[in-house]
Amino acid sequence: MQSVLKWETNKETYHVSQSHFLTLGSFTQKDIHFLLEDAIKLKKYQKEGIPHSFLQGKVLAMLFEKASTRTRVSFEVAMLQLGGHAIFLSSNDIQLGRGESPADTAKVLSRYVDGLMIRTFDHQTLEEFALHSNVPIINGLTDSHHPAQVLADLLTIKEHKGKLKGLKLCYLGDANNNMSHSLIEGTVKVGMHISIACPNGFEPDPTILNAMKKEALITGSSIQVGKCPVELIKNADVVVTDVWTSMGQESETEERLKVFAPYQVNSELCKYAKDDFIFLHCLPAHRGEEVTAEIIDGTHSVVFDEAENRLHAQKAILKALLGN
Repeated sequence: MQSVLKWETNKETYHVSQSHFLTLGSFTQKDIHFLLEDAIKLKKYQKEGIPHSFLQGKVLAMLFEKASTRTRVSFEVAMLQLGGHAIFLSSNDIQLGRGESPADTAKVLSRYVDGLMIRTFDHQTLEEFALHSNVPIINGLTDSHHPAQVLADLLTIKEHKGKLKGLKLCYLGDANNNMSHSLIEGTVKVGMHISIACPNGFEPDPTILNAMKKEALITGSSIQVGKCPVELIKNADVVVTDVWTSMGQESETEERLKVFAPYQVNSELCKYAKDDFIFLHCLPAHRGEEVTAEIIDGTHSVVFDEAENRLHAQKAILKALLGN
């Protein structure tokens, strides 16, 4: 599909080369900034009660192979507030769960709807949908990428810090997961510095890491990966963590609790961050494991602003891909 994304700004139409929203790594710095600015406008419209039915008559199919709270509700509400409609599809409710291929499912659904949001396990499944779909495919989460969440994170940071470029974000915990990978891509694209503290064996995917290190030379960003949380959190403007055991890893819980214990975000560790640091977590959180209650429920935490911003960031994505 050769469609483009469009933003109207000062009588100028801005075109982005991507037809789907699969990873932040495939978007340019300018693309991401336009999406963020559009999200800010759409949030203002919603708060002030200004009509913004940019997707009147449009339909988004939402395919879930993984459970969700924020992704399902935020995408569905986003479509409603934009004047469109969303259809929830569980993989157990459609033929995909009985062996129909992603290719055939994509070809059929793209005859009915204007876009398809997918929350699944293997990122290759998402890519197969994109290859065979005639409508935009939006990544609601895969095991290796979570770009919609990180766009909301960048929006939250911009709101609280007033800028993105030059800030330092420190991520602690399992770095070989979707949040870490999309945070690396998102921060590097906008010129932020990212440090990652993780134990041996839980480093980011080297393919993603190497690609973003090259990109960092262009954007003025930097990437650090190491084992020492104290060293890597020093002077951080933003501190981020995620659950230590993701969906599908439940059998590893006991071992992971031991391995990741030194990477818990707590008051003692956060003394090394900047005094005005903000704390992010994509939720759900396990208080007492990856983060203590005093941090996630304290004055530095902006996790519920972050959760709300899923709605506004995803409105920008939907408006860009599904709008005329």
